[in-house]
Amino acid sequence: MAKDIETTAEQGGGEFSAKDYHDPPPAPLLDFDELSKWSFYRACIAEFIATLLFLYVTVLTVIGHKVQTDPAKNTVDPDCGSVGILGIAWAFGGMIFILVYCTAGISGGHINPAVTFGLFLGRKVSLIRAIMYMVAQCLGAICGCGLVKAFQKTYYNNYGGGANELQPGFNKGTGLGAEIIGTFVLVYTVFSATDPKRSARDSHVPVLAPLPIGFAVFMVHLATIPVTGTGINPARSFGAAVIYNKEKAWDDQWMFWVGPFIGAAVAAFYHQFILRAAAIKALGSFRSNN
Repeated sequence: MAKDIETTAEQGGGEFSAKDYHDPPPAPLLDFDELSKWSFYRACIAEFIATLLFLYVTVLTVIGHKVQTDPAKNTVDPDCGSVGILGIAWAFGGMIFILVYCTAGISGGHINPAVTFGLFLGRKVSLIRAIMYMVAQCLGAICGCGLVKAFQKTYYNNYGGGANELQPGFNKGTGLGAEIIGTFVLVYTVFSATDPKRSARDSHVPVLAPLPIGFAVFMVHLATIPVTGTGINPARSFGAAVIYNKEKAWDDQWMFWVGPFIGAAVAAFYHQFILRAAAIKALGSFRSNN
């Protein structure tokens, strides 16, 4: 196990204090013991409920924006009658901040199959946990969108159901690129905000991990809502497509799985093998043992 020791001078004196940390051991690829633990199922339930709440609030916000900007519904001032793209971005980013804060100590607060996939590649979770999280997230997203449709069926059907679709004027390559880069920003932020080395090195600067993660979601939405409606979360896109169930949403669905998974994989590789030099550390450990 790699161990880094950093020494920093205290202000106003010549004394030094050593800060050390240990990287947590990598998660096993297959950990069947998890299946016998209540904490594992509790974490899956937390992911399900968190994703349900995430989709419920955010899809309602999207539909409300479309209703309020419809000239037939808002005859006073359609341009100023809704939260706008800024408000939608805040809804997504704010909900991620809230839900990650609430569930981080239970499940890790993934709420996104792309985040789970990236953390799996980084050996932070086992394959079994990753698969179960993704299933829970997708089911939660379906149920969240189902609640929106149950409460506002007419508006849901008439205003797109919050489904992700490639917007007019953009080709599929542009949409795919937007999803890859947007998810890279999110997953890179997740790795950085939860890095144990950062906690040890910058202990004098408290970092509330959900805050930068929520802001990453907010900023990515500002940039990519005009392109794809912003997926960067396959469960979010899948749940909306299942309940809305229109051809256009399904035609573009592949983009909202392939893009986020590629972006997550690149972010995991960049953080673990370039910034944290995991391969070099492993090689050094191998040489020292021989």
